[in-house]
Amino acid sequence: MSVRVPVPSSSSQLPTAAPTTTTTTRRRVADSQEDHCQVSTGGNAVVYVLDEEEATTSCSLSGSRDIGVGGGGLSPHRNYLVRFLSLRKIRLVWMLMAENKSRWTAAMARNVRSSTNLGRVILSLVGILVVAFFLVVALSGGGVGRRRHVEKHEFVVSIHGRSNIENIIKEEESSSSSVQVLVHERKPIPEIWNQPDTMNFQKCVARPKNQKPNKKTNGYLLVHANGGLNQMRTGICDMVAIAKIMNAALVLPFLDHSSFWSDPSTFKDIFDWRHFINVLAEDVDIVEYLPQKFASIKPLEKNPVSWSKASYYRNSMAKLLKKHKVIVFNHTDSRLANNSPPPSIQKLRCRANYEALRYSQEIENLSKVLSSRLRENNKPYLALHLRYEKDMLAFTGCNHGLTSEESIDLEKMRYSIPHWKEKVINGTEQRLEGNCPMTPREAAVFLKAMGFPSTTKIYIVAGEIYGENSMHAFHQEFPNVFFHSTLATEEELSTIKPYQNRLAALDYNLALESDVFAYTYDGNMAKAVQGHRRFEGFRKTINPDRLSFVRLIDRLDAGLMSWEDFSTEVKRIHGKRLGAPYLRQPGKAGLSPKLEENFYANPLPGCLCDTSDEPTGLNRFERPSLRAQFLR
Repeated sequence: MSVRVPVPSSSSQLPTAAPTTTTTTRRRVADSQEDHCQVSTGGNAVVYVLDEEEATTSCSLSGSRDIGVGGGGLSPHRNYLVRFLSLRKIRLVWMLMAENKSRWTAAMARNVRSSTNLGRVILSLVGILVVAFFLVVALSGGGVGRRRHVEKHEFVVSIHGRSNIENIIKEEESSSSSVQVLVHERKPIPEIWNQPDTMNFQKCVARPKNQKPNKKTNGYLLVHANGGLNQMRTGICDMVAIAKIMNAALVLPFLDHSSFWSDPSTFKDIFDWRHFINVLAEDVDIVEYLPQKFASIKPLEKNPVSWSKASYYRNSMAKLLKKHKVIVFNHTDSRLANNSPPPSIQKLRCRANYEALRYSQEIENLSKVLSSRLRENNKPYLALHLRYEKDMLAFTGCNHGLTSEESIDLEKMRYSIPHWKEKVINGTEQRLEGNCPMTPREAAVFLKAMGFPSTTKIYIVAGEIYGENSMHAFHQEFPNVFFHSTLATEEELSTIKPYQNRLAALDYNLALESDVFAYTYDGNMAKAVQGHRRFEGFRKTINPDRLSFVRLIDRLDAGLMSWEDFSTEVKRIHGKRLGAPYLRQPGKAGLSPKLEENFYANPLPGCLCDTSDEPTGLNRFERPSLRAQFLR
């Protein structure tokens, strides 16, 4: 039987410009068996074609396995040659054995009968075994080689002409289009939604390992929280710390029912009071009610000095408590200094605020429902504390953008509230000094300049916005605006809608969980929420520089700068006001502690620690980069 083997010319490859150049193509392994049993030719290439017997034998030997072929030339792969030579080995040995069978048998019989040829017989048997061993190795080695080669490459290269290749490509395209893998395509997050660098700072409010158990208390502390929800919240946390300093048992706080909103809600209506007691059980004794045996005792009423140090309560107040057994504090806001309490007390303030004070189950559940609605289709949302309610405008005297009738209405309200000391206020001067909350129109321009697109979902964290047409300009820039009244159903709000503090708690949670939080005035809610977001991992919070922004927008409105220049300058000014870590700024000597940065607006240092492995000579929560920024 003759065999035709391709003999390449002096050049191992054909010119690529020839239109009939044989090409390689990548095909599915499952479809390759048929190609190897029937190989086509293209151009001038000569390929060995198996005859009927060899084709049947080779295909049956390969079974369902495919032969991996590498390279891209026209010469057949070495596996074809191995298979060819293996077949020839088998046939040659078999023909020789069959042809000389009778001679070998007679010779072996004579040798066995002859004792002189015993050594030759043994050598002959050994030779036969060696030959048989090598035959088995040769036959099995080819199969193993093929199998390993297929497992390694898992593809087959076949030789086809150009026309056949075009048909194969069309077949592959139609086959691949019929099989669709449903993989969610992740789009890159726009830069405006990126979160600030945490710089390895994390919460650290664990109790000291050597903390002593609560000892017998000196008496009971009753507190009447004052102000709105967030002012009462931070005040209650201070009372927890003060009770620890005084070694007092704390009775569940009473909430303010006489503030502007006149909300009759109790502590139990707004907060999960059992959770509050349990979380702080190892720190302070908290009781639901004053024990009956002390009910007949007339308590001593005190208004603690604002921004007091821990020593004030450890000495003066503790002595009074031991004497009277029951003390009532009628004010709770800002009664403890921001920076002087010891680290254990600072951590206790944070445990009280961020771990113990949890809203009621009803408020928590509704918050999750509304948050999921805002994030439908995996879209982020921005929470905006648009502090443009009537009471705030009347208190600050700000009336920019309002009608004369609305301005007069605010002035009447200011004069009607006795404890608001300032009555005559120049609203224009207030605004130019950066002391006014942004108007809705200014807030919209600010967000647009920062890069938020008009499609942004915005949740307004506020009560009723004052002014008949105040929100018109805002809706023109950002139509996807939601309030709790438009996001929730009437049925969902039915049990909390009449109570402003419960609605404020709902807004607090939605602001806390938002992808970005921005505020237009740094009031109590802005301070409470931004501090909580820092504690939870420095979630992006935009703190507007109102003084600089007012000057810029007035220049824009006057036509003295282009929108591009305005937007660029707004972004530059606020590049480092996005919620990244920095040390809380202490007040200056001789100035009121009221001018210090609030502890609950930035609990660093105190409740956030540097967790990097790099040792520094500074305190664990102070890093050189932060120290340098702080000194600037």
